[in-house]
Amino acid sequence: MTNSLHPETLALHAGWRADPTTGAVAPPIYQTTSYQFKNTEHAANLFALSELGNIYTRIMNPTTDILEQRIAALEGGVAALAVASGQAASAFAIQNLARAGDNVVSSTDLYGGTWNLFANTLKDQGIEVRFVDPADPQAFVRASDDRTRAWYAETLPNPKLRVFPIGEVAALGRALGIPLIVDNTAAPLLARPFDHGAAIVVYSATKYIGGHGTSIGGLIVDSGTFDWEAKPERSPTLNTPDASYHGAVWTQAVKPLGPIAYILRARTVLLRDLGAALSPTNAFHILQGLETLPLRMPRHSSNTQAVVDYLKKRKGITKVIHPSAQDSEARARADKYLKGGYGGLLGFELEGGRDAGRAFIDNLKLLYHVANIGDARSLAIHPASTTHSQLSEADQIATGVSPGYVRLSIGLEHIDDIIADIEQALVAAGA
Repeated sequence: MTNSLHPETLALHAGWRADPTTGAVAPPIYQTTSYQFKNTEHAANLFALSELGNIYTRIMNPTTDILEQRIAALEGGVAALAVASGQAASAFAIQNLARAGDNVVSSTDLYGGTWNLFANTLKDQGIEVRFVDPADPQAFVRASDDRTRAWYAETLPNPKLRVFPIGEVAALGRALGIPLIVDNTAAPLLARPFDHGAAIVVYSATKYIGGHGTSIGGLIVDSGTFDWEAKPERSPTLNTPDASYHGAVWTQAVKPLGPIAYILRARTVLLRDLGAALSPTNAFHILQGLETLPLRMPRHSSNTQAVVDYLKKRKGITKVIHPSAQDSEARARADKYLKGGYGGLLGFELEGGRDAGRAFIDNLKLLYHVANIGDARSLAIHPASTTHSQLSEADQIATGVSPGYVRLSIGLEHIDDIIADIEQALVAAGA
């Protein structure tokens, strides 16, 4: 264990030192469904939450626990919950606070899968998501009412890449008793949303945290700093008796355990009942990726900046989308919230529009054409026909996707090889 606050050390040591029986340094994969209880009293205490421990791997697992402790330490939170995917993390983050008839206010600048989850699936469950332009923080206030349970945003929205005003919006929300949930998937270590007032952080661990493109997973991190009792009517799931758990009032039931009402309810109600559990093997693989995250993020950022600088000078490119290429206000916001680089994503548009963009992707040889970001490898995709294709044309534009938009996720290869492949594909596409 370590008392260090440096991410390079926490990524290797937080949550685990060595196996007490064998001395093994690497976290073991506890590939088990169940756990032997010491006796009936022990079992009863675990189920009553008077004692924390392992009950069933659908709810918790020792390998997954190490991942949860490590990401909580890196984020500066009090606890975390690992789930089967980033989509599950986004859904649980909202469902833990909102019921049928409630609403959430969300930034328009979202990943397409999250937009579809919010606009359609949650709507079918009776939870309304109201979309507002994050350029005006007060828009979140105007869109809220007595049934608003949370505000939601992405730090570095994929694919618009205009950094969200975390501090400004979080402060407005805290005054109203509304927590800000921030998806930090595209900016781990570069941004620390809790330092700016966010209440909850979510991740698709599939992306930069894992980094190897082998394992899908999601994470929810609780800051422990949001006062759920200050305006209890805002958070009824945490402040009224929960019939699904012996009538527990979560803010009261967990006081002896610390400020973990939000994350404990997510675990013992949503994860228990809906079952989006992260497999122990995937938890292990994500831990392996997390160990090198402090080394990878600077390289992703520097390689991406080099590609941006190349594209800005090249003929045939009508627009480059990246924090360093934005106007003064957006650039200032990026500099405020992102430290150590602008991340590994960029977008651009070709003079030839949709046809030229597709031709560019079809002619790539080194970059992979896949629906992922944050891999060690460089990746490319045409969002309008893939990741955002379920959205209407108007909704695509709202999220930052034009017909000719191409998104690149720049990896760790040598920068000369990355640029050479982009150049030859541009030539082949007629640019």
